[in-house]
Amino acid sequence: MHIAPFDNQNKPIVDADDPTVPLNYFNIVKLKKGEAFEYSVPRYETCIVPATGSVDVNVEGFKADDLGGRVEDVWGGEPEGVYVPTAAKAEIVCTSDEAEIFVAGALYDKVLDAFAVRSDELDLVQYGSDDTKTHRKIKHILGTKYHDKVGRLLVSELFTVGEGGWSGFPSHKHDTDRMPQETRHDETYNFRFKPNHGSGVQMLQREDGKAGDAYHIVDGSTICIDNGYHPCAVLPGYQMYYFTILGGLSQRSLVQYFQPSHAYQIETIPGIKDMIAKFK
Repeated sequence: MHIAPFDNQNKPIVDADDPTVPLNYFNIVKLKKGEAFEYSVPRYETCIVPATGSVDVNVEGFKADDLGGRVEDVWGGEPEGVYVPTAAKAEIVCTSDEAEIFVAGALYDKVLDAFAVRSDELDLVQYGSDDTKTHRKIKHILGTKYHDKVGRLLVSELFTVGEGGWSGFPSHKHDTDRMPQETRHDETYNFRFKPNHGSGVQMLQREDGKAGDAYHIVDGSTICIDNGYHPCAVLPGYQMYYFTILGGLSQRSLVQYFQPSHAYQIETIPGIKDMIAKFK
């Protein structure tokens, strides 16, 4: 499902129990200096990530001050985040002139402890190559390093390296719990482009060898993926970023099932096995 950019007025874009991706939650909050936003999501653990600007965060007594710091766009520095336990009350206060904040969530019934992820504590992966048109950088905010501190939520920022190319390739899916081949993880993306009049395409192929769907994605597009193989691409001459939320049905570690007709390219794309290993 494609959700075109709109003014959500700080209300969830993907709410709890969404019919397409019930394991995910997603909100974009926009604040000006001194403004505050409070939220609590029953049954969902969440993560606060400033896209731009700086904020102070208070999660029922756990405090993380001066979180974020990117000024113009998501290319302007490293991400930071705060993990918010299931159903916990979180307060976000804008300390910069303005801020745009992503709130990512996954369905999870247990209550863990809040913690902050600073820019020097990320899990970083770079893979692919210019020759294969798959050069990509991934910044895991809630990645492997925090596997034992999070329930079922994975949060990352993904960047195309250079201008143009493909992400999410070889085509893969993760819509069925059938270990050890695959796990069920709902996935939600929010895309940005540089320059921001750039755009791309999100493919969704339900069955190998059969035609699927394609969505024209622009700056601010949200994509919800319930099932199927789902590579995406950016136009030549532009850079693409997408904020990624993964929520597992039965476990946190993601097991991707690669499309049989393309799976052999796992052996031809540099570094892709390192990328696979980090989604846990």
